[in-house]
Amino acid sequence: MNEKILMGGTDLPLVWTAENLRAAGLSGAVVTKEDILTFPERYRDTRYLFSTWGMPAFREDEIRRCLPSLRAVFYAAGSVQSFAAPFLDAGVAVFSARAANAVPVAEYTAAQILLANKGFFRTCRSLARGTDWTSARALSRQYPGNYGATVGIIGCGLIGHLVIERLLRDRLHVLVSDAFLTTEQLHALGAEKVTTEELFARSDVVSNHLANVPATVGMLGGDLFASMKPNATFINTGRGATVRQDELIAVLTARPDLCALLDVTDPEPPAPASPLLTLPNVFLTPHISGSQCSECARMGAYMAEEFRAFDAGQATRFAVTREMLDTMA
Repeated sequence: MNEKILMGGTDLPLVWTAENLRAAGLSGAVVTKEDILTFPERYRDTRYLFSTWGMPAFREDEIRRCLPSLRAVFYAAGSVQSFAAPFLDAGVAVFSARAANAVPVAEYTAAQILLANKGFFRTCRSLARGTDWTSARALSRQYPGNYGATVGIIGCGLIGHLVIERLLRDRLHVLVSDAFLTTEQLHALGAEKVTTEELFARSDVVSNHLANVPATVGMLGGDLFASMKPNATFINTGRGATVRQDELIAVLTARPDLCALLDVTDPEPPAPASPLLTLPNVFLTPHISGSQCSECARMGAYMAEEFRAFDAGQATRFAVTREMLDTMA
C-alpha cells in the first residue's frame, strides 16, 4: 500500500531532506508519473502526494482513474500554476510552500533596494570600467540613500508584504500599486496606495512583484519606465512576461542614468544577442532570488508541518483554492 508518495525533480534532496522526510513519514523513494499511469493499481490507496519543483501535470481524468483515494498534494515550492487546477477540480486539496519561498525572494529584493539607493550597482560597474575613485564617489552621491527614500512595490502579495515590512523598519517610504488591496488596508500596513503611473514617477526604486497571469502580461511598458526619476532603479524578481522587454531596453538605452536589476526575463534566459546582456545599466541574475541550497529545506519543513496538521484534522495555513489561481504567481 502506497499511502504516501513522493514526486519531484533533481532538486528534491535539497527540499525533502532526511529530517523533512522523517517529519512527513516518507521513505524517500521517488515515484514518477509514468509509474502511476502504467501501474495505477499500485496507487489506488494513495492518500497523500508530496512534491517540489519538477512536479508533473496530470489531467483530471488521470487523477480520478489512477489516484482515486488521493486527499491532498503537499507541494514544497512556490507557484502551483502548472499543475494545481486538475487536482482541485478532482476534489483534491493542494497546499503550497509559497510562504516559505517568499522569504528568500523578499530578503533578496530588500537587499537590492537598499544597495540601489546607495548607488551601489552603477558605482561598482563604473569602477570596474576604469572610472577614477573620486568620480565614482561623486556618482554614488547622485543617489538618495535609504532614510526616507521612496520605494514603489507593484503587486502586494506574500512577497510584497514581506518586502514592505523590511523597508518600513529602515524608515523608507513605501508606495504600492495593487488592484486587490484597499487604501485602508495598505495604510494599516504602513504604505501609501497609488496608481502604477504615480508609483513609477515618484519612486527612487520600483520593485515588481506582479503575478504571471493573463491580465498582467505586458503590463509594464515604455511610458512607465521613461517616467522614472533621474537615477532610479527598476527591480524585477516577479515574472519577465509582465514587462514589455523591448520597450524597457529602449528606455534603458536612451537613459543611462536608470538601472535595471533583473532576476527574471522573457524569454529566460535572454536571447544571446539581447542588449540585456551588454547594456552597462542592466544587472542580470539567473533567477536566483527564490529558495536555493539551504533555503530549500524550509519549503519541505513547511509542507511536513502542514501535512501533520491536515492529517490530524487541525487548521492548516497554506491551502490553495481555485480562485487563488487567478492572482497567484
